[in-house]
Amino acid sequence: MTNPEEIKNTQAADSSEDITMDQLFAEQDAMQEKLNKREIVNVSVVQISQDNVLVDTGDKKEGLIPLSDFEGKAVPAVGSQITAVLVRKGSDERHSILSHKKALETLGWDVCKTAFENKERVKGVITECVKGGYKVEVNGVQGFMPLSLSEIHPAYKHYLPKGAKIKAVIAEFSKEKQKLIISRKQVLQEDESVRRTQVLSEVKPGEVLRVVVSKVGKDCLYLRYHGIEGIVTLDNVAWKDAETILANYRRGQRIKAKLLSVNEEKGTMNFGVKQLFLNPADLLKKRFGYMTTVKGVITKITPEGVEVELGKNKTQGFIAENELGLDFAGKEGDNVQAVVIGIDTAKFTVNLSVRRFDQVQNRKVVAQYLKQAPRPTLGQLLQDSFETSEEESVPFSFSLRYSGVIWILKYFCFY
Repeated sequence: MTNPEEIKNTQAADSSEDITMDQLFAEQDAMQEKLNKREIVNVSVVQISQDNVLVDTGDKKEGLIPLSDFEGKAVPAVGSQITAVLVRKGSDERHSILSHKKALETLGWDVCKTAFENKERVKGVITECVKGGYKVEVNGVQGFMPLSLSEIHPAYKHYLPKGAKIKAVIAEFSKEKQKLIISRKQVLQEDESVRRTQVLSEVKPGEVLRVVVSKVGKDCLYLRYHGIEGIVTLDNVAWKDAETILANYRRGQRIKAKLLSVNEEKGTMNFGVKQLFLNPADLLKKRFGYMTTVKGVITKITPEGVEVELGKNKTQGFIAENELGLDFAGKEGDNVQAVVIGIDTAKFTVNLSVRRFDQVQNRKVVAQYLKQAPRPTLGQLLQDSFETSEEESVPFSFSLRYSGVIWILKYFCFY
């Protein structure tokens, strides 16, 4: 006896099988309709032969996709799904010919159009180096990248090898004209701008950085820090003999430099090299204090004054004409004594004065004389004058008193 539950399950299974077969036939008919309209379809790989990939198209015979469509890519495995488009319809005797490459290209045009309109980046692979640029495959579409758009700086030869993967933007797009122009330069510029902004935000004026000499100019030194151009003006190359020191630098030389300022808007940096060393003027101020006495040798006499060498280090000194004194008669090679009256911070020389040295010496002589014979006070001199006048007549006393006061005033005024 048949179990009613078993009959019910059998009927449900038959009904499910009928629905599955109906769906299968409907899917096959839909695929055939899409293939005939040259629309893109997804097909299953059923076999890999020596020259072709056999795929299930829902027809009596499998469709063929040439293996050349997968050049440079992995061949799909049996059972996997791939996209394809009909190239030539088959018959009972021959297979239909499909193309995976053309399917990708068709889809690629739509993807490229969206990327172009939204100014999005795309990934590409260089397939060939040709005259004037590169052939680049982007989403299955063959595009062209001119040499001028391949590097951030002007390029006059090929630097990228075949098979290189790049990031780029679509500069020109026209599906109707089958035109796709790729620009890697724009991507490099954008990335460089972001990187420069980051680098410039991380450094602060006053820091000592390791840099590379990129160029030696006539009146400046060009440096490069992490690809960012910097400059050292002539007045910041060295404290003295800047032109001579500038000529000794060489391109590619690695040096240290002090960051003076940063212009984030222009992406430039100003450096200084002399700031790494002590200012010679400050050293001279420490060695030669104001109004200290020094000895030197006259090296040159000019209308403006006298040049002098001081000490064993032969520090340069200068005596201006108005600081020589009235009776100065020195000549080249003579020794001279003078006092320091200042430092020339531009020429790094010690300004000297013989005239003031003589004044100092005269004051010392007068002071020494006064120590030996103490001079009388004004009260003592007046008292002596009045006592003398009382013993003589009035006219004589007045005359003596008057002359004594005049002599006393002259005495004190002289000293």
